[in-house]
Amino acid sequence: MALGYVRPARPEDAGEIARIQLATWRVAYRRILPRHVLDNLDEAFLARRWSAAVLEPPSGAHRVLVAVEQAEQSYLVGFAASGPADGEALAPGEPADALGPDVAAVTDLLVEPRWGRRGHGSRLLAAAVDLWREDGMSRAVAWAFDGDEATRKFLTSTGWEPDGAARALDVDDMLVPQVRLHVGVPTEKVPAE
Repeated sequence: MALGYVRPARPEDAGEIARIQLATWRVAYRRILPRHVLDNLDEAFLARRWSAAVLEPPSGAHRVLVAVEQAEQSYLVGFAASGPADGEALAPGEPADALGPDVAAVTDLLVEPRWGRRGHGSRLLAAAVDLWREDGMSRAVAWAFDGDEATRKFLTSTGWEPDGAARALDVDDMLVPQVRLHVGVPTEKVPAE
């Protein structure tokens, strides 16, 4: 197990978060999303969006967390973004109030592939769950690409299950199916083994 920790993202992390997002998407989604879409993603644009997410979140319950690998130097290796469920968390045709105010939604949970399988994803998820509990959330949801077996396997190994909702994202005239997973947020912190 790697030495590492999770902390809230800082404004100066935005560029590194964008780099991690691009690097991860280009590896993990290369068989899911069209290549030209991945090739044309603008890192500077993503960095500006992450900077805004860190500096001006829609609420105090919207958070960006980063995973840090500790060695001779420290490296940002992953991140998670979540907040109260909104319209983006809904399935097509689902009523606006279907998820309720006590449901958190994960919008991103990525660890750069070269830093995978070192506990960073688990630490990010555990830190997010602690914050959801503090915010009074009782459940969390996350959309995953149907073809993203790594994310689906990771989430289901931690207790997440498909909730039956599905959608397809239109990515440059290509429909990319997604499934929604959910998990209950424990009311008390689970002690580490």
